[in-house]
Amino acid sequence: MLNRRTFTSAAALGAASIAVPRVVAQAKLEKTRVSIAVGGKAAFYYLPLTITEQLGYFKAEGLDVEISDFAGGARALQAVVGGSADVCSGAYEHTINLQAKNQMFQAFVLQGRAPQIAVGVSTKNMAGYKGIAELKGRKIGVSAPGSSTNMVANLVLSRGGLKASDVSFIGVGVAAGALTALRSGQIDAISNTDPVMTMLEQKGDVQIISDTRTLKGTQDVFGGLMPAACLYASSDFIQKNPGTCQALANAIVHGLKWLQTAGPSDIIKTVPETYLLGDRALYLASFDKVRESIAIDGLVPAEGPKTALTAIASFDPSVKADKIDLSKTYTNDFARRAKERFKA
Repeated sequence: MLNRRTFTSAAALGAASIAVPRVVAQAKLEKTRVSIAVGGKAAFYYLPLTITEQLGYFKAEGLDVEISDFAGGARALQAVVGGSADVCSGAYEHTINLQAKNQMFQAFVLQGRAPQIAVGVSTKNMAGYKGIAELKGRKIGVSAPGSSTNMVANLVLSRGGLKASDVSFIGVGVAAGALTALRSGQIDAISNTDPVMTMLEQKGDVQIISDTRTLKGTQDVFGGLMPAACLYASSDFIQKNPGTCQALANAIVHGLKWLQTAGPSDIIKTVPETYLLGDRALYLASFDKVRESIAIDGLVPAEGPKTALTAIASFDPSVKADKIDLSKTYTNDFARRAKERFKA
């Protein structure tokens, strides 16, 4: 297994690999040490971040990046809002929720173009499941309350006539703990990412009732493209550190380019062994399922933010669609320059 200590050259990763370049002339880095908070790094949702880190692309941009992993995106968000991290690797829709609270944050490079979240009911606790109404009074596992997994669950409930207050949300993370919570009967349903959901699905532990792991599934659930994982930071941080943000965007887009041609064996060699959750075959099956949802060039699609706002406003009364300025929730300036540099 390769990691930051043992990585010597991308050639060891196979034909799909791209050698780490020498640091070239670039804009001045206002900060070389950058802290990134992420909620559930082992999930495929954040695979571009892991690939970028493991292949040394942050270092190639002159950055010393420290990544802190939290149980879910909401907790990673708290770290950035609270000032203990500079940047969040998290769900785009958090920038909308934050603006509704008069806190201005911007996404500046996209990692995922679909949420990669599936909702399933326990075949053990809810055998014979027939509809959303049966979830009333039940316990639903999410990565962490307030995270994107919670958001998707809220959307599914609202379309079935239920409110978030009609169920109990339980934080279970995005790894082995989530598997245990569902299989042991601690929760009745689960909203989570891969590889967890594919592992539960293939073992017959869940019945999938909503799925955004593919572009088509995302279209069916949200009615359009839905920007997902991204790097976002406060507008103030971005304005004060444009060179650093450009370097971060460059590194992520470099990772996205590598992922476009990487084969399954390249992925297995690059991610930490613990991410496989003890089953390589199922991990790779999960990767095949979500591969198309990984961003290609780091750009937020023009219609994506509106799709996200419409979805959130449909179940969260605190978010008033007419009060949100979507142009302030993201910028494609950094990703566009990175795309040109790497021809992504």
